[in-house]
Amino acid sequence: MTPSASTAQRVPPGHILRYSFRERLVHWLAALSYIYLLVTGLAFWSPWLFWIAVALGGAPISRMLHPWFGLVFIIGIIQMYGLWASQMGFNDVDRAWMKSMSHYIQNQDESMPPAGRYNAGQKMLFWGFMIFGTLLFLSGLVLWFPEYIPWSLRWVRYISVVVHASSAMATVGLFLIHVYMGVFAERGALDSVIHGDVTEDFVRRFHPGWYKEIMGSSTTTTRK
Repeated sequence: MTPSASTAQRVPPGHILRYSFRERLVHWLAALSYIYLLVTGLAFWSPWLFWIAVALGGAPISRMLHPWFGLVFIIGIIQMYGLWASQMGFNDVDRAWMKSMSHYIQNQDESMPPAGRYNAGQKMLFWGFMIFGTLLFLSGLVLWFPEYIPWSLRWVRYISVVVHASSAMATVGLFLIHVYMGVFAERGALDSVIHGDVTEDFVRRFHPGWYKEIMGSSTTTTRK
């Protein structure tokens, strides 16, 4: 989404459109389907957490719905790739941002390099979910339809079990980091995926490179 996209949706004075309606829809499609996969997957993974499956309607229903929600999740992943992959390349600012991550963790934003629309941490989260989400889907297909795997290729089943479990654990870590970044590290980010807009102060503080880009674009447009 370019800064000019803010004209497609009214935002309050002093606010900037961060996510269009389509971007927010895709985000929540992926997020809610992932949360269901997460909690049911944990229920299948450990007997201590089996009560989750019971609370969600019983083990048979959870087992039946889990792969279908996986299809919804991969659709969301594909849509996210189409929307944001072109904006997730790493540059010199991102590399400098990575070296200054300790300041980010301590909320010392004034010591951080001027991040663009997405900082390096958000870009890594994006690619992490792309990679491990794809691995989850591919290994999940094998586990969903094991009868179609010939016995001579039974090693594919075994590998799929390992890949599915390890990829799931990786996404759990990414998910927790994502929640931290959206709720605590960048206060106001969570609201942006609900309403779409953020304050100018938010953009100036957390994404000064993007703010400069927006203001430069606005100035150029005004002069024309």
